[in-house]
Amino acid sequence: MTSNSLNIKNSIEKDVLEWFLDNGIDEILAHEPVNKTSAVAPPLSAPSPVSPPSSSHEPLMGTAQALIEARALAKQAQTLEDLQKTIADFNGLPVKKTAMNMVFCDGNPKADVMVIGEAPGADEDRQGKPFVGASGQLLDVILKRIGLTRSAQNSHEATYISNILNWRPPGNRTPTPDEMKIALPFIERHIQLVSPKILVLVGNTPMKTLLNTKEGIKKMRGKWHTYQTITPDFGTLDHEIFALPTFHPAFLLRNPYEKKTVWQDMILLQEKRKDLGLLS
Repeated sequence: MTSNSLNIKNSIEKDVLEWFLDNGIDEILAHEPVNKTSAVAPPLSAPSPVSPPSSSHEPLMGTAQALIEARALAKQAQTLEDLQKTIADFNGLPVKKTAMNMVFCDGNPKADVMVIGEAPGADEDRQGKPFVGASGQLLDVILKRIGLTRSAQNSHEATYISNILNWRPPGNRTPTPDEMKIALPFIERHIQLVSPKILVLVGNTPMKTLLNTKEGIKKMRGKWHTYQTITPDFGTLDHEIFALPTFHPAFLLRNPYEKKTVWQDMILLQEKRKDLGLLS
């Protein structure tokens, strides 16, 4: 094989492996390919009984059990550090097994403005931080235009960022309704612990989940809503939290003509910050 042919072969193999990892395929089931179209000879004898699974493996939870445990565990978390460890140890979300890293937060936890997205993507999964890929860079540019940054120490100028789901779904698929239900107590406890004045909900999924609505984002954006805790027995908030839905930056990358729409939302955000006395 020539050097050029070997380089092409290695490049193809690398692309295939990256495709497997992006789609959650990270375990080898056999060392040789299996031809599923060939006829299979009948067994010569009855198969041996299957041994029960080893007790060392964590059994998968059903959705109902996972939801009960998520509510109980999230409620017990008294600090952000407690909550981060609780989510990391929780085994009720199968997407945890296909993700590289848990993505918990970024920014200043004392910020007046908390931004919540849907779930991590490939870049976020690799780095363990929310909104660090192309859409995250666009989000930073948008927020910087109104004087908000992740690195600011002043709470009035800072942002704090997280996602409803802290693990990347395989292939960047949209989280399922069950995944959102199970993850909801964790993000609601997250909101309680940060106690922001304003929530910016980027995208349809976080908006529908946290505002408990079936309306689409095109109808809900451009106006203010009041966030209320949904999870039972979580108590009430000690102050009113205003929620502003807006388009996800990934949507803007595909539809750049909608940037003017998001800019209108940012003007609303700036006006609300002024009304609440949050501008430095």
